[in-house]
Amino acid sequence: MNDKKYFVHESAYVDDNVEIGEGTKIWHFSHIQTGARIGKKCVFGQNVNVANNVKVGNFCKVQNNVSIYEGVELEDYVFCGPSMVFTNISNPRCEFPQVGAAYYLKTVVGYGASIGANATIVCGHDIGRFAFIAAGAVVTTNVPDYALMAGVPAKRIGWMSRHGSKLPEPDADGIMLCPKSGWKYQLENDSTVTCLDWPEDKAVAL
Repeated sequence: MNDKKYFVHESAYVDDNVEIGEGTKIWHFSHIQTGARIGKKCVFGQNVNVANNVKVGNFCKVQNNVSIYEGVELEDYVFCGPSMVFTNISNPRCEFPQVGAAYYLKTVVGYGASIGANATIVCGHDIGRFAFIAAGAVVTTNVPDYALMAGVPAKRIGWMSRHGSKLPEPDADGIMLCPKSGWKYQLENDSTVTCLDWPEDKAVAL
């Protein structure tokens, strides 16, 4: 694959009918299965499996020992920590197998979200944009944008900025100031966070 505009380590396998964007790197012992669509400038660490028909956005980073099963979709700039776990069937049984997309519960990981090492995302629950799932957490509900989730089962313990800093308690007007960037965030009804200093769907200028 030397003529490709992406890198695949010699120990990795890429099946037919796969789309891989320019600048993406696929490292040791990984497997990209038929029908997968991967964006540009992604990095897949050692022993990563991307299953059939999975869609991965641009600029994603998937660390070692992660399997992205059919039914899971990653939007742009998603981080998956080492050995975190996705699922796609809620009640698996070997004796009565459930095979095929009709049985899979969809999970969408939103733009800019981060999932910590050894966390588990139970299928059928979406992860909001810029959410932060702590290491070892078990997510069993939908996660709001910017939410900081921790524990088993995971509970919201705060809010995170786009830059990856925990936001302080809001002032009387619901404003939270990111300690890293100085950007302002608006909390409404104790459930919805909006960044006031940068468009929600725009990448941060480097």
